[in-house]
Amino acid sequence: MSGAKGNPLIHPGPTAEEVCQQVDRILSSDEFHSPNRGRSFLKFIVSETLAGRSEFLKAFTIANEVFGREVSFDAQNDPVVRIEAGRIRRALERYYLVAGQADDILITVPKGGYVPHFEYAHDSRGAASPAQSPDVSQGIGSGNQEKASSGSRPSILLMALVMGAVLVTVAAVLYIAFAPALFVSRGPLSGRSPGEASEPKVVVEAFAGSGVPNAVEIAHGLRDEVISQLAKVDDIIVVADPSRTGRTAAAGYALQGNVQLDGSRLRSVARLVRQSDGAVIWANNYDADLRTQSKLAVQADIAQQISTAVALPYGAIFQADTGTIARQPQSGDWDTYACTLAYYSYRRSMNTHSHDTALDCLQRATQRFPNSATSWALLSLTYLDEMRFRHKLGTSSPAQPLELASSAAERAAALAPDNARALQALMLVSFFKDDIDKALQAGAAAYAMNPSDTEVAGEYGLRLAMSGKWQSGCELVSSAINKNAGPKGYYEVGMALCAFMRNDMKAAELWSRMSDLQYNPMHRLVLLSILGAAGKMAEAKQEQDWLAAHAPDLMNNIRRDITLRLQRPEDQEKFFNGLRASGAFIEPPRAEVGK
Repeated sequence: MSGAKGNPLIHPGPTAEEVCQQVDRILSSDEFHSPNRGRSFLKFIVSETLAGRSEFLKAFTIANEVFGREVSFDAQNDPVVRIEAGRIRRALERYYLVAGQADDILITVPKGGYVPHFEYAHDSRGAASPAQSPDVSQGIGSGNQEKASSGSRPSILLMALVMGAVLVTVAAVLYIAFAPALFVSRGPLSGRSPGEASEPKVVVEAFAGSGVPNAVEIAHGLRDEVISQLAKVDDIIVVADPSRTGRTAAAGYALQGNVQLDGSRLRSVARLVRQSDGAVIWANNYDADLRTQSKLAVQADIAQQISTAVALPYGAIFQADTGTIARQPQSGDWDTYACTLAYYSYRRSMNTHSHDTALDCLQRATQRFPNSATSWALLSLTYLDEMRFRHKLGTSSPAQPLELASSAAERAAALAPDNARALQALMLVSFFKDDIDKALQAGAAAYAMNPSDTEVAGEYGLRLAMSGKWQSGCELVSSAINKNAGPKGYYEVGMALCAFMRNDMKAAELWSRMSDLQYNPMHRLVLLSILGAAGKMAEAKQEQDWLAAHAPDLMNNIRRDITLRLQRPEDQEKFFNGLRASGAFIEPPRAEVGK
């Protein structure tokens, strides 16, 4: 860099060869936790930087070159590159804390961009002369030269890593000393009073190992990962208490687990126990092979699966607690958690009675506890359903419910901008109000907060897909289904549309028939279009007769309902063509009426 020769305290950065060797060292380490596409991401941004093309490392370029996205990729609304960059940053931090503490070369990806930064970890290496150790920055453009060299003192990153390790050690000592008093929770929402809700408490007990030291270590790490995942869920309180004390008995549920090792084969067993009667309400086994995955990767993967199965919407806790609704007093004096249960109970049954029960409960809850962001968000979604599921619920005018839903969503987002349900409600309301940019921004924010939240991932995936971003959207919907996202049959119709848009009519029909066709007449309409496009006229006739008998308003206003959901005219026309092939009548656009 300019001025380097005149200042003996400024040393050149690593050579290209040294950087390449360090990348190989990182990628070959079991402690570098990243899937194949993350590894491809890291190799691509390093090689492009070394080749002097760092100025071209934009989200669009990476999405096309690494992830195979089409030229229509929109970085503003598709967060795939930002999310992967965040994972790479965390994977590099973990590597240098665990396996790379003695490495000479530090590779980081500073936030705010995708250009990697290379530096020596120790002053002794930085003392090499420019002739012996040419600065990598000389070959990657002057824009990065000031970042490519290291000073005379240890690098800021290394200092941060060391301080982080010290803090972790101190925290571990404090944990051992005071563990019985520790509670892990995201805390109350802004303005929430202590008596506002009765969220369930879950104590995560110490996970046992099989006696083999490595199994004990993995068990401890797995428990920590589970606590970290559960603490992201707004609707439960996580108790980090390794001993069975009076505090444990006060919790509604206990999560127990153990880890067994047989050579490289790992099996983890987890179960959720209801404390009031000792009943096991959920249990599962998880298997892994340590030859193909690192310990950290196994721990993170299993913890995510446990969190999804236990605590996220439609998980074991919410299913077990649904009975609470029946025990509430008839005065309507329900707390916010009971109304949360009422909402998810309604979404599972999807009938007029359960909808009205949830609506009444949430209206009362927002009156009694006006600062509960979750209650406002769920109230927004319940209002919105009167519009988007009106053919199932028997509601009429879509205008007023949309405005009520919009007002409630804005209130929720104002109270708690980082609440996943508030952002989900804002996304859906904005989508149906045709503000697609705002919808996808809210969805991206919600998903970035907790990618394990299957409801957020599935709904965000549907909005991406139906706004024309089929590849990235369908990937998210597929991932949500693989994690047993609920309610059953809801996201399957999204996968049917994904297959339909790529002209795979066989897969489209299979997915469509896997969806709950009684759940929403719109699902029947999707199947009708698929059957028409596939030329299956007999089956199409059966679906058309059913729709005419059970959803005549839908059949008389097909264009209105489809254009409300599919944003691109070409996608709308493809869907209409399938319906026309089945013999259904599609009313002309309003501009053409009367011509």
